[in-house]
Amino acid sequence: MEAEAASRPRSGAASLGLLALVILIWGANWPVMKMALTYMPPLTFAAARMVMGVAIMFPLAWATGALRWPTANDWRLVVMVALMQMAGFTALVITALQYVPAGRSAILAYTTPLWVTPGAVLLLGEHIGRMKAAGLGLGLAGVGVLFNPFGFDWGKPEVLVGNGLLLLAAFLWAALMLRIRGHRWDGSPLSLMPWQLAIAAAILVPTALIVEGSRPIDWSWPLGAFLFYNGPLATAFCFWAIITVNRSLPAITTSLGTLGVPAFGLAVSALALGEPLTFTNTGGLALILSGLVLVTLADRRRAAG
Repeated sequence: MEAEAASRPRSGAASLGLLALVILIWGANWPVMKMALTYMPPLTFAAARMVMGVAIMFPLAWATGALRWPTANDWRLVVMVALMQMAGFTALVITALQYVPAGRSAILAYTTPLWVTPGAVLLLGEHIGRMKAAGLGLGLAGVGVLFNPFGFDWGKPEVLVGNGLLLLAAFLWAALMLRIRGHRWDGSPLSLMPWQLAIAAAILVPTALIVEGSRPIDWSWPLGAFLFYNGPLATAFCFWAIITVNRSLPAITTSLGTLGVPAFGLAVSALALGEPLTFTNTGGLALILSGLVLVTLADRRRAAG
């Protein structure tokens, strides 16, 4: 009974609260990751995040009585989350950050609604009412304004590679959102998270050693601070939180809600890194935030009805 209760989705209000925390932590993490790359190679940094997540989540799950071997039904999704989100998404975006500004990277990596919305309607049968459709339109318009394909040099191969990696990361996460929402879970997010992180670490650690083993690492207090922010918060907590949210809220709502991450990330990047916050950027942010308000109101009306 305890495991069954733990695996049930959380209430809408609790899930929205978790989503808000994810937006703040992951949004601020884009300039943090950008700065961390001056001290540590990208894949090594991604691997370190997963190792720290493992070191936190296994003892936490054990101490709370949640640690257990996943059921056969959950194992496929455990592997998919580890491969597509934790290892794949993280490695793609941290590599792309070498070539693309942090604010722009956040925007491209969170174009998931472009892929989630049609999939959720066709595959999951989710309904889009007028208010949610308007929110979707505003959010995607904001992404389009912020994307601004005329704002970077298409003649540089590394720029094209970086932008392509970010779009691929968004597609992977969108596909995972749809799969998570359609799955009937046996275990709770806390009981499954240690195994997901362990698989991701088992992939990223040897990959980093092979690809970047000869590259130097500047062990210092700033790097320690960046890793501390990424291990307990951006990795252990946020991965647990976003999967919990994804299991509780409609896939379209979750994907649109995550648009708050690039909005906040763009603002923080402007403050922390001096990246320009232009009229185009502020206009795009306003559209995204307006879309989020409409989607939230639509879900509340539906819940009240």
